[in-house]
Amino acid sequence: MDLAGKACIVTGATRGIGRSVAEALAAAGADVVVGARTVGDVEEVATELDGSGVGRAIGIPADVSRADECARLIGAAVQELGRLDVLINNAGVGFFGSIESLSLDDWQIQIDTNLRGVFCCSQAAVPHLKATEGWIINIGSLASRNSFAGGTGYNASKFGLLGMTEAMMLDLRHSGIRVSIIMPGSVNTTFSDHEVGPEREWALGADDVAAATLHLLSYPRKLSRQSGGNAAQPATQTLTEPARCCRAARGAMP
Repeated sequence: MDLAGKACIVTGATRGIGRSVAEALAAAGADVVVGARTVGDVEEVATELDGSGVGRAIGIPADVSRADECARLIGAAVQELGRLDVLINNAGVGFFGSIESLSLDDWQIQIDTNLRGVFCCSQAAVPHLKATEGWIINIGSLASRNSFAGGTGYNASKFGLLGMTEAMMLDLRHSGIRVSIIMPGSVNTTFSDHEVGPEREWALGADDVAAATLHLLSYPRKLSRQSGGNAAQPATQTLTEPARCCRAARGAMP
């Protein structure tokens, strides 16, 4: 896939899924903005990607749980790259505990990062994405559909993310912006203090999510024109461990 000349932002891009997505975009020739909270990690990953891809890679530290930093991230990216074609809302946190034990602070930071951060980044990006008829891809989870014990905060944020994504798609489809969500199952990363190792080889790899991202970006716009020229678009893409890529029957996936 050739993404030369396209400008992409990936939040939470210094490790796990976000890093794999950023690497895949860079390998496809895109200019990539590496966004994450820790300055040193952002600079290190951006430097590595800048030397490995065809396009540019720059690092912009930002904490997406803060609305002002979301706006600054989008503004600085457009100022540096001159445009915006793709926003990957990947940054997320998970704290797990029952309704009896989960603290209000831990519940709130999941809502602020996993849900509010996506809203704020997307809202700031919309004017720029209208100009390029670009993409918003949100990285969700099977926890966006399936509740589990201990998920009082995480499920709340991810169920909300799915609903918000589908509403955003309906809001923006007439503007030419395509909006989608990828919902992976368990991924073999360090998320939530897991260790990456052979004992979790049954899980998806971060590169599986990166491949799904590129698949969405390769979806031809001319084939998504339906009903008088309005852009129909894939609303969900679910990744599960045995099937690797099992598409949900929502939207217009070929």
